[in-house]
Amino acid sequence: MATSPSAPPDLPSCFKAYDIRGHVPDEIDPDFARRLARAYVDCLNPDSIAIGHDARLSGPELADALADTFCQNGIDVTEIGDATTEELYFATASLGLDGGIMVTASHNPASDNGFKLVRQDARPISAETGLLEIASRLAIADRQPASRGARRRIDIRPGLARYLAEHFGTPNPRPLRIVANAGNGMAGPLVRELANHFGFEWTWLHERPDGRFPHGIPNPLLPENRSETAQLVRATGADLGLAWDGDADRCFFYDETGRFIESYYLVGLFAAHLLAHSPGSLIIHDPRLVWNTREIVEASGGRTLCTRSGHAFIKEAMRQNDALYGGEMSGHHYFRDFFYCDSGMAPWLLLTRIMSASNRSLSQLVEDRIARYPVSGEINRKVRDPASTLARITEQYSPDARSVDTTDGLSIEYENWRFSLRPSNTESLLRLNLETRHDPRLLVRMTANLLRELERDETG
Repeated sequence: MATSPSAPPDLPSCFKAYDIRGHVPDEIDPDFARRLARAYVDCLNPDSIAIGHDARLSGPELADALADTFCQNGIDVTEIGDATTEELYFATASLGLDGGIMVTASHNPASDNGFKLVRQDARPISAETGLLEIASRLAIADRQPASRGARRRIDIRPGLARYLAEHFGTPNPRPLRIVANAGNGMAGPLVRELANHFGFEWTWLHERPDGRFPHGIPNPLLPENRSETAQLVRATGADLGLAWDGDADRCFFYDETGRFIESYYLVGLFAAHLLAHSPGSLIIHDPRLVWNTREIVEASGGRTLCTRSGHAFIKEAMRQNDALYGGEMSGHHYFRDFFYCDSGMAPWLLLTRIMSASNRSLSQLVEDRIARYPVSGEINRKVRDPASTLARITEQYSPDARSVDTTDGLSIEYENWRFSLRPSNTESLLRLNLETRHDPRLLVRMTANLLRELERDETG
């Protein structure tokens, strides 16, 4: 059975399938950042690089250690300071730099930090495209360049806001009322910059970046983190609610009733809208939930390709196939018009464009699809041995299945329901997703059955 890649046991455990994450300071510290920079230089030999960091308190020190080490090795450094991850992507690609490193642990707790690495054109560096090679060279010494690299500080945010507004915004926006929960992450400043381009009425929650994350882990996908945004949408009579994770590369949506809308349904909505302007194009999705996306894309004259979950894998598939758009039910949305990268801003801009053009609410846009393909939402469980659990579930559920796919963990499909069970690429978890064809009772029953199976192997 295919499993997600992981670092070999003799390499630091903070190296994941497509980024680096660990606890500060016992796993991640300035010395680690300096060794990482030297290994990056040895593997990729760049002449220029961009560096940014999210709101975490350890970010500036780690970013400075990276920048100083690159300069010592003769590399010119463009520093964008505190930023969203997409600002780092935009700086790397739009300025024609040879690479970039974003200092972030995304939605992890405040005590963690990490790094997302890209090369030219903001191409991600994953375990399969160089990350493990970099890990193996952490002991590389500084090289002796003829001259020290230059450091410059730029404000990339206004340029990115103009780019996003032009490519994804609506020229005729409805006067929507929007609740925006930045979660004390990096979304606030960039959304503020974008707000200058549109006449929306904003109500803010936790707008100011604060690396302590005093209002909780910045992960809106967790059910326990949704109520505050939902309540404010209802209290203010807003048309739309938005929330972002710590580095703001994922955007989440609430309709006008305060209901959290699973990202799965946004994937189909965005695909149909984009295909109307680019018929016949390819749409990429992950294997966790698929029926709604495939049906909408086919009806819209597009084509689909299912690939492994994770931003590095989907971006690679986007580039290889010149895909128009890619979407994951985890809240990542990828766009050909944004260097094949994920953006936490383009999705809400697209949605306001769709809402303005159709004069429909978010609930009206997705209600039929929710009823047609009800889903469980992602359920995470820690088990003692993920591989043996997957093998046992495969043996138990595959005999009567219409199809069994092990491209990314395990996906099993029956006539009226299907499920995906896969190990996380970034955490020690198994992630479960189910969907049915117009049958919420079947969804409840089969979810309960699978959870009972997982409980047999669950850790305390």
